[in-house]
Amino acid sequence: MGEAILQVQDLQTHFVTSEGVVRACDGVSFEINRGEIVGLVGESGSGKTVTGLSIMRLVPEPPGRICGGEIRFKGVDLLQLDKTVMYRYRGDRISMVFQNPMTCLYPYSRVGQQLVETIRLHRPATRTEAHEQALAMLRRVGVPNPLEVCSAYQHSLSGGMRQRVMVAMALLCQPDLLIADEPTTQLAATIQAQILSLLKKLRDELGIAILMITHDFGVVAKMCDRVCVMYAGKVVESAPTDVILNAPKHPYTIGLINSVPRMNNKGKRLFQIEGQPPDMLYLPPGCRFAPRCPEGAEICGQGVPPEIEIGSTHAVRCVMRRGTKIRD
Repeated sequence: MGEAILQVQDLQTHFVTSEGVVRACDGVSFEINRGEIVGLVGESGSGKTVTGLSIMRLVPEPPGRICGGEIRFKGVDLLQLDKTVMYRYRGDRISMVFQNPMTCLYPYSRVGQQLVETIRLHRPATRTEAHEQALAMLRRVGVPNPLEVCSAYQHSLSGGMRQRVMVAMALLCQPDLLIADEPTTQLAATIQAQILSLLKKLRDELGIAILMITHDFGVVAKMCDRVCVMYAGKVVESAPTDVILNAPKHPYTIGLINSVPRMNNKGKRLFQIEGQPPDMLYLPPGCRFAPRCPEGAEICGQGVPPEIEIGSTHAVRCVMRRGTKIRD
């Protein structure tokens, strides 16, 4: 892969509630190279979506607040930018496909109007030129009747078509980075496969980097070059996809992969990780996965585990894995 286009370092995003502070992102670090697809995987509540919103600087304030760390996009720390400057980055150089397109498309404007406005906000184009560009992008993402879709309101479109429109809108200005937050969760299996194939094809054609936020290891296996596994606000393991799938080291990653249903397990009880994710207001001391970990020991509760390197491309945050080098 090429140069690092996004570098997230020690990201701290907190939410202040009446009961205390929720550390949704608590020291999150990873990077994405140009043209690379990186998966961000974990159970609901692990901090995946908040990480994506933090990169876009869309965390609602209050109650949320990015308290520390760096988010460097092509060398520029997005957290240091004025809001008006960040507004020009968002939707232009960095775009996001959200989980539910029904809530992201404005219900009282036709789809074409919203696409045209997106282009004209970031590019010097006439309304006619923007309309032609919108039609071209709809065709590119596989919409068979773009003129009809442009004239429609979002409620008259199917879920798959709305998601294609959202992908088209995110790609209109040919961003360098696309954040896809569970883009296929609410879609039928055949439509899921179409959307994923579309994203991978567009990555190959346009050379964009993609952060794929998901809980589905099937999506990871199909799409991603590298994977970061999150648990309770922290990245607990990161490695190339084939390493994660074939030689996972963190007990949580192993549990997630074993939880995936398999055709050869017919008639057998599905595997499940014991217990529940921790209450983010009352986190356990030491390793946050320790209360659910089948390998847990007394040492697991004695301080936050460091990130241990296992080879040059594999890192795990677990004291039970004795690596050769501990990252600072």
